[in-house]
Amino acid sequence: MRVLVFVGALCALVLARASLAAPADCPPAARPLTPEAFARAVPHAKDRGMLWSITRDQRESFLYGTLHVGREDWIAPGPTLRKALRDSEVIALEIDPLDARVQQELAAAMANHKRKLPGPLRDRLNAALEGQCLEAVKEPSELQLVALIMALGTKEGLSPMYGSEILLSVMAQALGRPVVSLESAALQLRALTGGDEAEALHYIEDTLNDIESVRPVLRKTAAIWEQGDAAQLETYADWCECARTQAERKFMARLLDDRNPALADGIDALHMQGKRVLAAVGAMHMPGPNGLVALLERRGYSVRRLH
Repeated sequence: MRVLVFVGALCALVLARASLAAPADCPPAARPLTPEAFARAVPHAKDRGMLWSITRDQRESFLYGTLHVGREDWIAPGPTLRKALRDSEVIALEIDPLDARVQQELAAAMANHKRKLPGPLRDRLNAALEGQCLEAVKEPSELQLVALIMALGTKEGLSPMYGSEILLSVMAQALGRPVVSLESAALQLRALTGGDEAEALHYIEDTLNDIESVRPVLRKTAAIWEQGDAAQLETYADWCECARTQAERKFMARLLDDRNPALADGIDALHMQGKRVLAAVGAMHMPGPNGLVALLERRGYSVRRLH
């Protein structure tokens, strides 16, 4: 099943829009990002994720492998990431989740995306959503799965509210740095929901069949990211339960490898404009011969791991 796919998609930040009810057994709501929350997180601040220096034409930029969910005590950045933020002139994200234009584009793209689920599968999905105190809403069914998985993640203390992109966008605003989206919301929506109706129905059913495996895979993914364990990340196919079949591998390629060249082009274009860039992209886009690290090296960048 595709738990790691959903964790690796930025759509998990901006598409999990079903509302949470109040009963005590529901997934806990994330506390808001306030100055007091950042102050509470400062004692826990340390470098998490993976950060590289990328240098070309004697100018240094940065590449950061992000996680699109996080824990509340992770919201204060570690010293190396803080320095990279200060040293950068522009912050580049897959998409900026706090940009109103992104939200408008997303709403328009979602309005044009239709899925017709068979009655029994729709009933199963609605029951799973209700079990996590989520309401079925008029969104593509695949995105309701995202909401379901994010709700399960909150029971592990992992929330999209504390994901890397939201935090970086907030910090960029505080530093007066411009934030650039490397992709469009429509492109990300196509990547997450792409394929024909038959493929969509298959992975909705597949995910519901394996829903009990969500929480342990989320825990493992978060631990690997927190530790910056690039070797474990590179072998994700061995443990993610997301690349077992040809259909799953095709989906992963569309979500990751197929998008990486354009992401690398966008990072390179910003750097070649003479700007020092902090490019923050999901950590799953980093490893392997088709990952962003290798692609930027092939474009002439000297790449050095900082943490």
